[in-house]
Amino acid sequence: MLIASMMIVYRGVRHLADGQLSLAFSHANWVWEVERALRLPNEAAIQDWALSWPSTARLANLYYVGVHFPGTLVAMVWLWIRHRPEYLRMRTELFVLTGAALVLHVLFPLAPPRLVTGFGMVDTMILTGPSAYPDNTTTGVANQFAAMPSLHVGWALLVAVALIRVTTSRWRWLALLHPILTISVVVITANHYWLDGIVAAVLLLAAMRLVGARSRYTSRVPGQPLPGFSRVLL
Repeated sequence: MLIASMMIVYRGVRHLADGQLSLAFSHANWVWEVERALRLPNEAAIQDWALSWPSTARLANLYYVGVHFPGTLVAMVWLWIRHRPEYLRMRTELFVLTGAALVLHVLFPLAPPRLVTGFGMVDTMILTGPSAYPDNTTTGVANQFAAMPSLHVGWALLVAVALIRVTTSRWRWLALLHPILTISVVVITANHYWLDGIVAAVLLLAAMRLVGARSRYTSRVPGQPLPGFSRVLL
């Protein structure tokens, strides 16, 4: 229900970006310049290398479209069944992370590299499909100018962290493959910049610390009712 509520809010703020297209492209140029100043790998070069391998574009598209929501949902259902306290923790962290991301999407509209012709990147979703977005950037549910931060990366990191927290097997670290593949896919498909993933990771860390601090506080005050909104979250 919390995720559904966030999606309703997302749909409500989606069209706020329609009147900020010039600002979204201006932000894209700024992000591109900052990345080059920081010596981050050039996304266009990474995409060129990746697309030299057969079927890479379509496989990347399939991962981008088909793993984000289903993968997160499967992880949450499994935690709800097997590790209820960890499910509650992950649910709250997801809610805080997504809420912060939606605010940043409105405050900092950003055109993804696939929409900026000057960056020399290919829109793999148009090239081979399947596509997660309509051809018209101002229609549909998705806000195509909400590249910063990348919720694909943020949710993938949270799934990996949640699974690692509840398992003891040495194989639990394989969960990190999910965010690694996700950050690779969002760059190869030209849907995000490196900074989008970095900012998502920072927001997730802040969300985890906030939820952890709130949990420690409530555990030290036994019997004290949680006020309003906190009762819903925790």
